[in-house]
Amino acid sequence: MKLKSELLVQPSGELSKQIRIELKEDIETRDRDLATIKEWLRKQPHLPNEWEDKPLMTFLRGSSFSIEKCKRKLDMYFTMRAACPEFFTNRDASTPALREVLKSKLQGPPLAGVTPNGRRVTICRGLYNGLDGQQITDTLKLALMIGDVRLVEEVEGVAGDIYVLDGAVLGASLLARLSPSTIKKFLICVQEAYPVKLKEVHIINTSSIVERFITFVKPFLKEKIRKRIYIHKEVKDLYKYVPQEMLPKEYGGDCGTMDELQEKWTQKLIEYRDWFKAQDALIANESLRPGKPTNYDELFGIDGTFRQLAID
Repeated sequence: MKLKSELLVQPSGELSKQIRIELKEDIETRDRDLATIKEWLRKQPHLPNEWEDKPLMTFLRGSSFSIEKCKRKLDMYFTMRAACPEFFTNRDASTPALREVLKSKLQGPPLAGVTPNGRRVTICRGLYNGLDGQQITDTLKLALMIGDVRLVEEVEGVAGDIYVLDGAVLGASLLARLSPSTIKKFLICVQEAYPVKLKEVHIINTSSIVERFITFVKPFLKEKIRKRIYIHKEVKDLYKYVPQEMLPKEYGGDCGTMDELQEKWTQKLIEYRDWFKAQDALIANESLRPGKPTNYDELFGIDGTFRQLAID
């Protein structure tokens, strides 16, 4: 696939060398590791026979070049693509429903550059607090679509991810529409199926509603991620973690506006329309899995604690 635009500045020079050390990437052996994963994939009757080199290399980097961890991540990735069609089908960003979400409901663009220690920053902010259930699902779908684009386009690798969540428009009505099962599926995808090294989550423009939202999602998060959530009373406190100059203008930076970044990523997702369509067939087939097939009810089971969680 020929890429029409490049939105992600790739680390280079000394920073790239530092990132390789952090990711345990040996340029002398990484091609051999890639070949090992490709051969393993061909031997799994329930998984696609082959996949592109670039996303496979991203999985290796996200697994710190642990072959066994990479295998587990890939298996879960293709399993989730079969188990969650609401997230992984109909991924055409030019359709009216997805365009509406992208244009006027929520923004979540990754920033072009990386921090001095090689981390990619993504800023998410709502534009409208009256999302219905389908729009919430579409929002999560679009977030995973951006994640899939990054599987292909993070060609040099980054030293982890930083997410900045702007809670300015989060309201009680939106919180009430959040489905525990949908949120749990999404967070299983992020934590178990994608090669994401989540280093920090920063929440700005907080309120009592935002605090209730955090309470809502915490049961679905790994303990190590819970400890990486930072709440800031003022945007300027964020500058201790993310250089001010690399932020959008709305947050005191110099890298363009959120509207401009969002439009660029909207066009990028549309460019990938055919690629997303081709991915529909690349899913796990549980009827062919050696041993016990994955039980989706067990995988997504929500116990009484989650069902009874008070959100109002």
